[in-house]
This record gives sequence, C-alpha cells and structure tokens, in this order.
Amino acid sequence: MSSRPVLRVRKSGAVLVAALIALVGTIPLAGSSWALSPLLLIPIAVLAWTWRAGTDVYPEELRVRALFGGSRVPFTRITELAPDDRGRVSALLDNGNVIRLTGITRDNLPQVLAASGHPVGAGDQ
Repeated sequence: MSSRPVLRVRKSGAVLVAALIALVGTIPLAGSSWALSPLLLIPIAVLAWTWRAGTDVYPEELRVRALFGGSRVPFTRITELAPDDRGRVSALLDNGNVIRLTGITRDNLPQVLAASGHPVGAGDQ
C-alpha cells in the first residue's frame, strides 16, 4: 500500500473562505459577552470539517474522511460510482451499502477514476 494518496479531493475552497469570514465576524460578538463565546465553536467546527473532510484516492482504495473518523473502501468492494441529482457521488458496495464520497462530484469523477487507474463503470453519464 502506498503511503501517499494519488489524489486528494476536498470541499470547495469557498466553504473554507465562508467559515473564515464567519469566524472573523463572530469574534467581536463573542468578545462582547462570555455567554456568547460558544458561538465561536460553530465557525471553528466548519473550518475543521472543511480542512479535514474529503476523499483520498489510492490505487487500491478510497479513504473517505469526515471531521471525526473515516473509512477505507477497497475498489474490489465498489460495484458502482453513481452521481445523484445534485451531482454528489456515492459508492455502491458489493454488500448493498452506500457510502457518500465527500468532495467528489459528477464534474471531478473522471479525474478520480483516472487517478485510481480503474476503468469507468456503471453510473457514468
């Protein structure tokens, strides 16, 4: 198993920028009263989630990362990569389970498949 992913797919940078703006806007509000200081946790959590959550593509597997934890999905268990109506991509596994692939969309699915070295299968447009 290679230690470095071939491709890292993350959420749009716009979410990160929005979280930073929310954090900057929340600081004066939270600084005005100790009771409002927990409001800072919301943009900080969004920043952490945006930074961490995504899908890493390896030749043998996909690693789907969330804010806390993640899962490894070997390509041998994936029967289909299919986009939904909103363009988000999910992996259908051989046991019938479905895993949403964070950050992977209909638009970047060909890049993911090319990076993995696996042929394009069902679920393509």
